[in-house]
Amino acid sequence: MSAFDLNPPTDTQRKTITAGLSADERRVLLEHGTEAAFCGVFLDNHKDGVYTCRFCGLPLFRSSAKFDSGTGWPSFFQPYDSSHIKLVRDTSYGMIRVEEVCARCGSHLGHVFPDGPPPTGDRHCLNSVSLAFTESGDALPDVLERRSPEGQPDMAH
Repeated sequence: MSAFDLNPPTDTQRKTITAGLSADERRVLLEHGTEAAFCGVFLDNHKDGVYTCRFCGLPLFRSSAKFDSGTGWPSFFQPYDSSHIKLVRDTSYGMIRVEEVCARCGSHLGHVFPDGPPPTGDRHCLNSVSLAFTESGDALPDVLERRSPEGQPDMAH
């Protein structure tokens, strides 16, 4: 069970956050779009820390689970907490894939594929625009004002 409050944002919070998103962030997060390969700000990020949902701030992946998949998108082999990710069958574009969305706010993150490295064999292929990053030692975001453990440094390292 997650230490984080997984209740979705209120309608007021959702409207406020949406108003602050760029057009590209809205297209990817809310309309299930995809950013161009090899363009994302986090593709070559090698800092130690936690990747969080750009929309609601929920921790999604640790930098220790990041790897270079060669695909052009940030890739991870394991989520921060499996309850923070919701998997959805995606049949768009004539393909059958598994979409990943934030379990708290429902924002589109990317897709997961069964061709990743050990120990999981999973490749969580994400859009940088769907993410925010908190360096180790810094306080995690508390976008929804939920308090601890949000707004505190990640202690689950």
